[in-house]
Amino acid sequence: MTHGLTEITVVGDDDTGLIAEVTSLLFERGINIEDLDQAVREGVFRMTMHVDTAEMVTTEGKLREDLHELGEELGVDVQVRFPADRETQSIAVLVTKESHCLEALFEAWANGDLGADIEVVIGNHDDLEPLAEKYDVPFHDIGDEKGTPDEDRLLELLGEYEVDLVVLARYMRILSPDVVFRYESRIINVHPSLLPAFPGASAYMQAIEEGVRIAGVTAHYVTTDLDQGPIITQRAFNVPDDATEADLQRIGQPLEAEALVEAIGLHLDDEVTVHRGRTKLRDPDETDAQLGAPEVLDDANPDRPIDGLGEFVADEPEPEADD
Repeated sequence: MTHGLTEITVVGDDDTGLIAEVTSLLFERGINIEDLDQAVREGVFRMTMHVDTAEMVTTEGKLREDLHELGEELGVDVQVRFPADRETQSIAVLVTKESHCLEALFEAWANGDLGADIEVVIGNHDDLEPLAEKYDVPFHDIGDEKGTPDEDRLLELLGEYEVDLVVLARYMRILSPDVVFRYESRIINVHPSLLPAFPGASAYMQAIEEGVRIAGVTAHYVTTDLDQGPIITQRAFNVPDDATEADLQRIGQPLEAEALVEAIGLHLDDEVTVHRGRTKLRDPDETDAQLGAPEVLDDANPDRPIDGLGEFVADEPEPEADD
């Protein structure tokens, strides 16, 4: 979330005049729009605004009420998040059957290292319900017998628990635009490859089949484009000769958990920002975060030769073109 600004998200059917209606309401209440972004995907309209409410001529409660009433008139869903809604942020964790990332999140939370509260675990299977029960966290199974999730129920739960951040801890389902648009830049996933290589299913097997010598994992923000959201943290590892998919899972899963937990911490502490699809540290001198490979790798890499810096070869100016 942008420093000190209120976030307003509008999601619904695409229709003429939506933007004008909302922006007019804000203007009438002395609210300045600092940033506005909109998109349409699969017939779903999304508008996200970051606005300055410091000098608005209304209260937070009345602004929420007015925007919700306008949303009902227009047939859209309007969410408002003020920058200081609560001191401790709320996390919902989405899971399927793999436990390693959820276990790492619970351990970080129990040790006081997470920086937020895990309010609910939501699965499309019930395999990990015992792990949630161990930490006394509510678990909701929203999947049918085939694991197909009920996204209407998912949205109900995210609203019920007033979720600030959605974490996909090896959740093996693609979220629809209806969910992603409502939680723009507030959904973090971990993928078992060095994205953009090997997106989608069976990433470790894809790495083996392509014969790569270095594989890895990536924690990234979720967008409506599968496994193409802004990258937050990555880890890499060597692929052993004759490695099986199980071998890479054994190597990669601890790194998946590590990259995911660190990405969550960076997001919660507002240490990472996104510009033109690329993340960067907001204050790199104030953190020891490891977005990519360890610095020791940079120290181990050779620093020469480089074109034009040799003893006998130097850059020469290109010849000028004839008139």
